[in-house]
Amino acid sequence: MTTLLRKMGLAKEKVSLATISEQVELPRKGGPDDLPPSEFEHDTGRERWDNKVDFVFAMIGLAVGLGNVWRFPYLCFKNGGGAFLIPYGISLITAGIPIFLLEVSIGQMLQTGGITVWGIFPLIKGVGYAAFSVSFVLCTYYIIIISWSLYYLFASFTSELPWGDCQGDWTDQYCNDPDVQEGAPEGYFYSKNGSLYPLDDGESPAQQYWDNKVLGISSGIDELGGMRWELVGCLALAWVLCYLCIWRGVKQTGKIVWFTALTPYVILTILLIRGLTLEGAGQGIEYYMKPQWERLKEPTVWIDAATQIFFSYSVGIGSLISLGSYNKYRNNSMIDTMVVGVVNAGTSIYSGFVTFSILGYMAHRQQKSVEDVVEQGPGLTFIAYPTALYTMPGATFFAIIFFSMLLMLGMNTQFAVVEGLATSLMDAFPQYKLRENRAVFLLSICLSSFGIGLFLVTEGGMYFFQLFDSYGASGFCLLWIAGWECAAVAYGYGFKKFYRDVTEMLGFSPGIYFPICWVFVSPLVSFGIFLFSLIDYKPATYGDDYVYPLWGNILGWCLAILSMHWLPSYALYLLLTTPGTLKERWDVLKQPTVFPKPPADEMLTVSGASSSENGSSLADFKPPTYNLATEGQDSEGFQSKDEDDTAHIVDENGGKEAYANPAFEEDDAKTSL
Repeated sequence: MTTLLRKMGLAKEKVSLATISEQVELPRKGGPDDLPPSEFEHDTGRERWDNKVDFVFAMIGLAVGLGNVWRFPYLCFKNGGGAFLIPYGISLITAGIPIFLLEVSIGQMLQTGGITVWGIFPLIKGVGYAAFSVSFVLCTYYIIIISWSLYYLFASFTSELPWGDCQGDWTDQYCNDPDVQEGAPEGYFYSKNGSLYPLDDGESPAQQYWDNKVLGISSGIDELGGMRWELVGCLALAWVLCYLCIWRGVKQTGKIVWFTALTPYVILTILLIRGLTLEGAGQGIEYYMKPQWERLKEPTVWIDAATQIFFSYSVGIGSLISLGSYNKYRNNSMIDTMVVGVVNAGTSIYSGFVTFSILGYMAHRQQKSVEDVVEQGPGLTFIAYPTALYTMPGATFFAIIFFSMLLMLGMNTQFAVVEGLATSLMDAFPQYKLRENRAVFLLSICLSSFGIGLFLVTEGGMYFFQLFDSYGASGFCLLWIAGWECAAVAYGYGFKKFYRDVTEMLGFSPGIYFPICWVFVSPLVSFGIFLFSLIDYKPATYGDDYVYPLWGNILGWCLAILSMHWLPSYALYLLLTTPGTLKERWDVLKQPTVFPKPPADEMLTVSGASSSENGSSLADFKPPTYNLATEGQDSEGFQSKDEDDTAHIVDENGGKEAYANPAFEEDDAKTSL
């Protein structure tokens, strides 16, 4: 293994410093006595997770969300049952876990948020703003699902669930109540006024409750309609809960996620036990897991698998980077990644058994095939599940715990997304003292997102919600961002340098597999699926029959471009505004402006031949950065002076090239904490 690592240039070489004429003080075990700790430590004032478990639960809460319950089981059924686990597993180990580790590790190593972290290669720093844009879109519309869950949770506190029959004033003549169809001719149903209608025209009570009572849905996106005031109240309550849980910082959030991350597993287990005792459960599970190997030949199966991985693991939105930045520098982020990866995949599969045991029961009761009752997204969560819950013994109890589970799953993700969003801005713009005014700053984020979210709780809001989901935080955006993240690390900063930094941070080598993924496999998967998704693009629809007008799809693409444009536009902005020739601009824009921040007792300190002679001292020392131009130097790894008057050194343990470039002193002051 060592030989292979050396061939790739990843093994650490011992470098003699005997030839260096200037003094180099290597890592020491204690800070200098003549300086107070605040002047010596890199990360003074930055909040930390109380312990490793808090961080792991926060990551599980971010990764394990509503998509595990309402999206994965449907995709598994749609794309070959058990056979779908093959492309899903391949996508997980080639893209999901490597990019997850990359994001968590780079945030932990540089101790900064999801925007400033990409100062490792400033020319592609736009990837941070792109992730921020997706994150803002996501936190604005994702909480709408939480408000729907709150609505159903409150409606469940009754002796008889309201969506089970056609007696409510929200129903019309097309409401098909299964309990009053005795004697109806084949192919027809009795409406609540006793008239006969074709079965194809009928809608279940749960469908009409969702469309007419909860959403009050209009005829199309061009009919915005009025506010759904019950949903406005639920949306306001959801934002209040979110704010109260995160406003004091990650120490508070880390304790809350112990409850919100673990409780859904208890509820899932209760629902699974109940589901397995229902008639038809076996039929549903058979449909879920029965392999259809021939489906693996279809490209859409692989696209769905990769897209689900990117959605489920929350890569490309900056939250993993920001939450990782609150770790201690020496935290073992590799084991964290493995734990979250296994838990997330296991939860998806586990929840599939819960979902399809209940769908099998529905199919048995309605005397239909399972494939005729399968839905995904809101249709599964707020129509199929409520229908099944209504017919169960103890319906009220199971409805309460089910919608409580949805609430906690949604809140877990919302906490992490908003925290990541806030951290990115606080670190990117320290001059505005956002961190010192965290409570007010978070309140402004919540209020602005709430204001935009009001459009999504109107009578036409569901059509806008679908555009946000299909375009604003879609697979297009996540795949685009993740691919460029890999490119920035592997080809901008340099994968050898990044590998050495991660090895030093962890205290051990992460092996050869992850560098290969970062350099070749993960970018290929990300950009490849991105291109396939564009080729296979289909305009957005709602339900089975509503097709968006042209301007609706244009609006959707505007939401996608809102994030995707940052990479080329920000790079162009930097090239146009940086002084010098094109080559000089390139030389400047490839130099990192953020640096690894090891603990204070491991800092690399540099002084001249004699500090008394040149007047320098440790108090004047600036943290080292890394110069890509020094890749491929002589075997000693040392270069005394470049033509641009930038000094370089290499330390014995890390093999890092450091330089002091005056061009970045002003930028360093802005981005340092």
